[in-house]
Amino acid sequence: MNRVPNPLIDELAADLSPVQPMKLVHGIVLVALAVAGTILAVELLDGLWRGALSGQASAFFFIANGLLGLLGLATALAAVRMAGPRVGNSHDGARWSLAMFAVLPVAALVMLGLHGDPHEVTHDPYGLDCFLAGSGFGLVTFLALVGWLRRGAPVSPTTAGTFAGIAAGALGSFAYGLACPIDTLTHLGIWHSMPVALGAAIGRFAVPPLIRW
Repeated sequence: MNRVPNPLIDELAADLSPVQPMKLVHGIVLVALAVAGTILAVELLDGLWRGALSGQASAFFFIANGLLGLLGLATALAAVRMAGPRVGNSHDGARWSLAMFAVLPVAALVMLGLHGDPHEVTHDPYGLDCFLAGSGFGLVTFLALVGWLRRGAPVSPTTAGTFAGIAAGALGSFAYGLACPIDTLTHLGIWHSMPVALGAAIGRFAVPPLIRW
């Protein structure tokens, strides 16, 4: 049987070019480099707090920064995976990490209401600096994740953007938290958690238009 040539198909095929496949490990390495670069920047600009290694830090210092780090890694992994959608691509780990992290600000608010003074938050001389610095240091991770998502094809840009914003806020606050010597529950639970909320809002509304395909 003789095939009838179709010039339209030939014309469409002529414009095709090979695309390098996106590998999960490449996205993970990208995030790891962004976090390492962020911690290095904190060390160079502010200096990491050596008191954490000499026994001066309270348990809240390790709990808060540990939760921030785990939340950032879990949501960053979810965002990286969403760039390459597949059947059964679940993000329960990120959601559970977010639920566990929420215990920190809730506990701070409860303790503040029961035993604290609201002025402990409003008159915290370092609170606003920690919020702004934690948010700013998340920018490297944010740009890395948005760039990765733009290369892929996320099925839900809104969810992907939200996870990217949460990851950036959490990892930025984690990195700067290693330089902050204020280790009370109120300070960590309020001011160090706010970059996560800000990142979630920015990711939810600003990222989807940038990664639509």
